[in-house]
Amino acid sequence: MLSQKESFDYCRKIAKDQAGNFYLTFHLLPKLKSDSMCALYAFMRISDDIADEPGKIDFTRKALGNWREQTLGALNGQFSHPIHPAFALMVQRHQIPHQYLLDVLDGVAMDLDIHRYQTFDELYKYCYRVASAVGLCCIHLWGFNSEKALLPAESAGIALQLTNILRDIKEDYSLGRVYIPQDEIARFNYDEIKLSKNERDECFFNLLEFQANRAAKYYDEAQELTQYLDGNAKGIFLAMLHTYKAILDKMRKNNFDLFNNRVRISTFRKLCLLAKYLPYSWKSS
Repeated sequence: MLSQKESFDYCRKIAKDQAGNFYLTFHLLPKLKSDSMCALYAFMRISDDIADEPGKIDFTRKALGNWREQTLGALNGQFSHPIHPAFALMVQRHQIPHQYLLDVLDGVAMDLDIHRYQTFDELYKYCYRVASAVGLCCIHLWGFNSEKALLPAESAGIALQLTNILRDIKEDYSLGRVYIPQDEIARFNYDEIKLSKNERDECFFNLLEFQANRAAKYYDEAQELTQYLDGNAKGIFLAMLHTYKAILDKMRKNNFDLFNNRVRISTFRKLCLLAKYLPYSWKSS
């Protein structure tokens, strides 16, 4: 098994190779916390990859079950994967509640069985598990000074996941998944026949604008988190939050043209956001 240093190096390579330009934001943190972010990202990445592995659902379900058992083992000092020494130290060092990690695993498993959500309340549970739980892990890692940080951290995860849902509407449908609540699709007189034909009529615009307004509300709520974070943590949070907010804003600016090109933020724009929030990394935690 790898040493802790080798394990952290292994996690950093995963983050560097797969987190894309988002990996740059990790450098807004001190080295110790940056290493921990890489370990957390590696755990999330591997969990997602197992859930998304093509093949029979029963095989994937078993693989996720095995990964859950291995994760619980790692938290008790039993390492069976190269990320485990770094992962276990990261969790212990930052006192990350284990339930958040298990919530993430429950969330990625939901995609195996649930392909439609009837109401937003149902969707919220999914968003909480796959995104808010990650955000709650992050604030423990970054450092925060009040329990009041928990609610805006949860809102940040919801905002980011709702943005992903809109951006990936075409890709998700091709995989047989529709995350926009069914009752809201019906309320705006849109349907999956239109979706299958990539139709962008007035009903589509109204439906997507409603979804975007909801996401914007959660972005607004998430802003409150900055007053509870340790000094050098504000930079990475604001860089991440505003990167995703820029994606939402671009979708609206492009009139939700989501069927021809996947909405992306340029590397230059991301670097500008990184530079904007770099001063926070100079503050002591």
